[in-house]
This record gives sequence, C-alpha cells and structure tokens, in this order.
Amino acid sequence: MLLKFNGKTMIEKVMENVADSDSDSILVVLGAGMEDLINLVRKYDVKYCYNDNYRDGMLSSVQCGFKHLPSDTAATLVFQGDQPFINPAVINMVINVYKTAGKGIIIPVYEGKRGHPLLLDNKYTNQIYNLDPAEGLRSISYLNSSDVLEVETYEPGILRDFDTYDDYIQEINQTF
Repeated sequence: MLLKFNGKTMIEKVMENVADSDSDSILVVLGAGMEDLINLVRKYDVKYCYNDNYRDGMLSSVQCGFKHLPSDTAATLVFQGDQPFINPAVINMVINVYKTAGKGIIIPVYEGKRGHPLLLDNKYTNQIYNLDPAEGLRSISYLNSSDVLEVETYEPGILRDFDTYDDYIQEINQTF
C-alpha cells in the first residue's frame, strides 16, 4: 500500500478515489505497517482504526471496520487498499444501484467476475461478525444469495490488485 502509484502511494490513490465519489465518509482499517500508514492517512479527511488481529486475514479487518462505523450507517462499501484502479464512477454506480434496487448486497462485475467495492447493507453486521474466517467475507453473498445483485461495470479495475511486489512491478512496466 505504500508503493508509489502515479505519484502517490496506492493507499492514497484508493482514498482519493473514494473521496471523489458520492460516499459519505471513509474509515481506513490499519494493520501491518501502521506506523508508516498512519502518517499518510492523517493527511486526509478520513477516520481510521487499528486491527489488532490483522494477521488473521482480511475478514478480521472488515470486522474491525464494522465495529468502528457510526451507528447510523446504512450500508458500507468494502475496498482493499491495493486496488487503485477503482474509479469514482464505478463507486457511484454501486451506490446508486443500492439506493434503487432494494437489494442488500451489491457486487460489481467485470466479464462475469466479481470484484470490489462490495456494498453491504448494515443489516448484515451481526452476520459479518460471525462468519467463518476460513470462508471469509465472500461467504456473505452465498449465505444471502437472494439479496445479492451483481452489476456489470465494464471496468477491469474492479478486479485488479497488487498481492505481490511482482504484481506491482509488472503493472509499472506495462504503464510506463
């Protein structure tokens, strides 16, 4: 998340994309590398929390984030800090579909593949706290399949992330 991406770090680009959307607020969940990340996060109009259990996987970070949401939150968009290609237009599309579709789980799709940001109605908060870590957050859509709406985005960026340094180097070499 601290690697440079178009003149900023990846996490900064993700925060800027969300800030440029119709999202009401941003909560960043910090874990590994918190000391370095906190200095970047404080430069932005965001709230943040620390996940003591970050080694347990992404689900633990989502659970930590949900614990720190304001009580009047209606729905939450879940982003990964290494996905700088999700543009504000896609974020707005997901938000607008949620507001009009009557579904509690909105998932952007590109060429049949599910991506991010995942939108979850906060009626699923207790269920999120009780998910099996081995299954992860992905299981929420299977457990509630009748309340899921997939939205075609035509944006491959919803699938792209940087799990390894090699992924990052490959992207940088393609971009420049």
